[in-house]
Amino acid sequence: MATAEKSGEIAINMSETKASTKGKAPLLNSSKAFAVVEPPNRGAKRGIASGDFFLRLCALGAALGAAISMGTADQLLPFTTQFLQFEAQYDDFDAFRYFVISLAMVTGYLLLSLPFSIVCIIRPLATAPRLFLVIFDSIMGGVTIAAGSAAAAIVYLAHTGNPNTNWLPICQQYGDYCQSASGAVIGSLIAGAVLFFIVILSAFALKRS
Repeated sequence: MATAEKSGEIAINMSETKASTKGKAPLLNSSKAFAVVEPPNRGAKRGIASGDFFLRLCALGAALGAAISMGTADQLLPFTTQFLQFEAQYDDFDAFRYFVISLAMVTGYLLLSLPFSIVCIIRPLATAPRLFLVIFDSIMGGVTIAAGSAAAAIVYLAHTGNPNTNWLPICQQYGDYCQSASGAVIGSLIAGAVLFFIVILSAFALKRS
């Protein structure tokens, strides 16, 4: 009798174990079902990454156009003397030379940053490439604004002059030269503003992660 009771107890325990195992199976399946659910902010991050790529192309075009416009700023006046030739080039001013070098560097960076922006579109939850872009976008934005501001000061003097130091305006004679330089300054400021807007978007995306 004792043996039968023990065997009965064993059978009962085994049946309870099987039942409990059967009861746990749906929980395992449900956990797998929850694992494949897409995070709710994934679509928003992909949209921000797509906007980042588009704005990066706009900044690239503005920076490239500014560098080309300033680098090709050259005008030769139609009248010359036996010893003098009246010509204005971008490298006559150190600020314009710095402008061309800086904008060329920013253009190269923006071109190299496009693959990282594409990675952010494909993997919107990845933080490493976005953090890399935030750091270097901030640096290049500062470089762009600094170069544009330095060139803007020279362009302002070329347009208005300075009577206190007897600096005469030269844009009355070198109109095409000043027009190219002014357009380059405007393009650089647009590129810098777009870069800082990209930084704000990237920081917002990192905050939501």
